[in-house]
Amino acid sequence: MNNTDIARILHRLATMLEIEAANPFRVRAYREAARVLDSLTEPVASLVEEAGRLEKLPGIGKDLAAKIRDIVRTGTTQVYEEMKARVPIEVAALTALQNMGPKRVKTLLDRGIRNLEELEQAARAGQLAALPGFGEVTQMKIIQAIESARRESGRTRLSEAWPVAHAIADRVRTVEGVTQVEIAGSFRRRKETIGDLDILACGGAPDAVMEAFTTHYEVAEIKARGASKSSLQLASGLQVDLRLVPPESFGAAMLYFTGSKQHNIELRRIALDKGWSLNEYGLTEKDRQVAGRTEEEVFRALGMEWIPPELREAQGEIRLAQEGRLPRLIELGDLRADLHIHTDRTDGRESLETMVRALRDKGYAYCAITDHSKSLTMAFGFDTERVRQSVQEIAAVREAVPGIEVLHGLEVDILADGALDLDEEGLALLDWVIVSLHSRLKQPREEMTARVLKALAHPAVHVMGHPTARMIGSREPVELDMEAVLDQAARHGAMMEINAQPHRIDLNDLNARMAKERGIKMVIDTDSHRLRELDYMQYGVFAARRAGLTKDDVLNTLPYDAFRAALAERRSRSAPS
Repeated sequence: MNNTDIARILHRLATMLEIEAANPFRVRAYREAARVLDSLTEPVASLVEEAGRLEKLPGIGKDLAAKIRDIVRTGTTQVYEEMKARVPIEVAALTALQNMGPKRVKTLLDRGIRNLEELEQAARAGQLAALPGFGEVTQMKIIQAIESARRESGRTRLSEAWPVAHAIADRVRTVEGVTQVEIAGSFRRRKETIGDLDILACGGAPDAVMEAFTTHYEVAEIKARGASKSSLQLASGLQVDLRLVPPESFGAAMLYFTGSKQHNIELRRIALDKGWSLNEYGLTEKDRQVAGRTEEEVFRALGMEWIPPELREAQGEIRLAQEGRLPRLIELGDLRADLHIHTDRTDGRESLETMVRALRDKGYAYCAITDHSKSLTMAFGFDTERVRQSVQEIAAVREAVPGIEVLHGLEVDILADGALDLDEEGLALLDWVIVSLHSRLKQPREEMTARVLKALAHPAVHVMGHPTARMIGSREPVELDMEAVLDQAARHGAMMEINAQPHRIDLNDLNARMAKERGIKMVIDTDSHRLRELDYMQYGVFAARRAGLTKDDVLNTLPYDAFRAALAERRSRSAPS
């Protein structure tokens, strides 16, 4: 099991204990252990084999270490199995809904409500309002939260599917005789969320391939098992299908099962115009196979360049491929900086020096430290006096960590009236100003749009962070006239951020495409609050690729001096407010 898998079990266990009103210190111990394990850079499984190594980790004593060893070796531990019998996983999952804390979930469990369907039925029947700790308003909010969850029903965030998808593919890859294994579907197109996983394999004895596939430790149910196809459901609820494909059809199958549906329809139409047939078995002319072994072979036969999977959404990519004009999409290695980073000076986990060292060690040439402004009081936000102190702190870290340029930045709240949450003196002390929405997110569309337009007109603003403030699966985007916002950004030389946090991906690909059409430069940032989140950058790059962005569209692909020059140039030609 990987670190995230182990941490997930500990988190679930903590939630189950909290529902049963267990000792808060015990609950906290499990949550802290989950955090520690999930942030480790080395596999927990490797620590298990050395006596005493787990116990040296912060907050992990002898008893907890023994449970972790059980989980690594067997996929579970005794207390987890006992808790599942009393608080089923589907009950614990109710705490993910807004307004559903452990006490309320316990109240529901005591009354026999054990899953989302039963909760929705009770809420719509008006049976929750009279329960202790609920009421009419809470009942209404629970219905709204369920409706939001329903919209994402059956969808899994790409970041959640990422480790298990690769783990299963790697397991199949180890089978003797297997020559190719690829993950297809919306996963390969790097959609923000996916409905299921499609894995294709080539080679190996069918029984051995299917045995490796169906015995992965995350498997909860084997839905079907055959010589060429098997289907299973993971403990998370995600369905995974494996197809064993002959080598002469592997490319055609990859093309077919990657999609999208409309993209495939257009390709089949082109094939038909040539008198051919295109399906998952190959590109054929009557009984003769024209192509199918590789995707490149199929595209070439159809008269076009190979199209990157992220672009396969029937949005003009086929015509570009026919004309040889596909863009060279941005890649993770093109990025030279991460420009949205939090530290323990506000709500981050790590110290300023720790984060800067980690950014340097990842190979970045420069970075920006962007803690919060003062309106977020729970994050110990910065006012002008605190910014003055920060000038010295940034100077000290520049001295302590050579080899990387450090911009003194701040994530400044856009207040309800569009004013910035820092005065002019404080703004003048900063190298890099991100403005973001964190409060009053239910403002009407006209008010919200006017609020953002005012903020973007401020000459100190460089970029708008996570512009729609959405949380995938839990919070809808704010009501905003995005076209007006992007027009204002273009007018004033402000940039837009693609926030790579997997629960945000904001701007999404559609809005990023709109920004590109207006000539707006973007930055891709992780918004990291802890070390492990620095690896989220790839999810922002995926969104940028889906939007058709090249490195020229993203400002933090520039060398440091060119980046600073671009900032100065763009602001100098921005329109007056």
